[in-house]
Amino acid sequence: MTHMIQSLRQRGALILTTLLVLTAWVPSVSGAESRSFDLYIAEAPPLSMLDPSGLHGILGDATLEAATRAGYTLHFIEVPWARAQQSVRKGVDKLIIPLSRTPEREADYTWIAPIMTMDRAFFSLHTRVETLQQARETFARIAVGRGSAQEQKLRAEGFGDNQIYPFEIGENPAQLLLMGRVDAWFNGIPETQSIWRKVSTQPLQVSPVFMSTDLYLACSRNCNATLVRKLRAAVEGLRKDGTLERMRKSYLDAP
Repeated sequence: MTHMIQSLRQRGALILTTLLVLTAWVPSVSGAESRSFDLYIAEAPPLSMLDPSGLHGILGDATLEAATRAGYTLHFIEVPWARAQQSVRKGVDKLIIPLSRTPEREADYTWIAPIMTMDRAFFSLHTRVETLQQARETFARIAVGRGSAQEQKLRAEGFGDNQIYPFEIGENPAQLLLMGRVDAWFNGIPETQSIWRKVSTQPLQVSPVFMSTDLYLACSRNCNATLVRKLRAAVEGLRKDGTLERMRKSYLDAP
């Protein structure tokens, strides 16, 4: 009996030792890499959008395809743009599009990859301005997306608070122009053209380009290094194989 008990104890010790060794080699479930992430997206067609047909805009489609290639799934979140930026800045591993990379934002985000470049200009029903100085002297009220890079630009260039009419991204500033509630709209050219075609056939007066920035897929400042590396490589793959350019043309060349 004593011999049997000792034998069972030895077998138990061997099993315990084996389990401990295996545990050391198996990754902890709690430490496993997440495969699903929140993506904050602005309603700014043709750049990004949540369309019932499944279209997500140039940056939205590119980000979704990059995530798929990298093995991730995305949970799209649409909230007011200023709140979206705050959520991503203060969060962990949260993605956001389309975000202009500006000096004011540089330290607040992890900049994963540029998707496209966007030019901005002043749009007006009656007056074409040629300089920023002329715009300051001519336009009493200028519509601009709240929390956008365009708003930052106007304030940096000395436009007064009484001249800047911030609207929530996702609202329709084209209607503000048509109703005469603003004198001009300072915005990205492709987005403005896309929105305007849906509301009016009246020609717009367009200024020269006064601002040009790269639009990025970005992440929280505190962002998983593997996520950043894989998404960056995937976006570069989209660029190299021509997918990104085909996506861009499919939206910008659409009637």
